[in-house]
Amino acid sequence: MTDFTKILDKAKELEAKMKESQENIKKIRVVGVSGSNSVKVILDGEGEMQKIEISNELLKEKKTVIEDLIVAAHNNAKSEIKNKTSEEISKAAGGLGIPGFKWPL
Repeated sequence: MTDFTKILDKAKELEAKMKESQENIKKIRVVGVSGSNSVKVILDGEGEMQKIEISNELLKEKKTVIEDLIVAAHNNAKSEIKNKTSEEISKAAGGLGIPGFKWPL
């Protein structure tokens, strides 16, 4: 019965760490950039866009160029979010690999 108790204790510990990790992830902010920093997209840890910055010089470009740079900056930010959330989850799980686990972004 002692082994089962240890397993339950570890599960509770992991659950607490994962809750803490989820709160930390909500606080994450990343900046995605494109066009030599002419477009910046800021996302929070849940993947919601918080802000977009477009340089004045870029506004002289064609609409399609601006649209493409916005998409590229957003994709760059999403990639950063995935990296940061993976790091946070790894810390919470104590480096344990959870097979098949992917953060929903």
